[in-house]
Amino acid sequence: MTDSNGKPIKVDKWDGCALKNALDDAAKQVFTEKLGYMEMHALMNGRLILCTLAVGFALFAVAWDYFFPFPASRPVLITCVLLYFVMMVILTLYTSYKEKGYFMVAMEKDQAGIDPDNTWSLASHMKRYDDMYELYMSYRDGVSGQVRDVRTEKSVANFFDDNGYLCQDLFEREVKKLHSSLLSEKKNL
Repeated sequence: MTDSNGKPIKVDKWDGCALKNALDDAAKQVFTEKLGYMEMHALMNGRLILCTLAVGFALFAVAWDYFFPFPASRPVLITCVLLYFVMMVILTLYTSYKEKGYFMVAMEKDQAGIDPDNTWSLASHMKRYDDMYELYMSYRDGVSGQVRDVRTEKSVANFFDDNGYLCQDLFEREVKKLHSSLLSEKKNL
């Protein structure tokens, strides 16, 4: 993984969040630059829409209270607070059951342009104060709708050197191995 100048990015090897984010970004880079898939932003856009609606309710309450001070604005404030709470519940359900921790959804275009596109999803998990990085990869066939997934769990020490630099070639090989295993399952069906 390199920055805009082409230099490798150094990560604090004792910061678990930074390590996980660097590996997530490297997996995104493999899918978009090396494999040539197009990243879809529909999941993140859904979250942004829900947050925008919630903030809109809060701003409306503030504006209403500004023009009609508190005793007169009480019913509107109560309504907006309840709507904000409902939006936060919906947002929590959306992130828990729809996003499911995916940090990337990529589209594999059909080469002929006739069949529906295949969808690749990436999610990862790393426990706090743990060195084990789990990468989940799922593949949804555009034609049959079948979903297959695979995961790997390895120590972050396998992908970072002693100075905190990401060994891109080692991580890229692991991501491509997972990718190939899902494609080989596709051929075996």
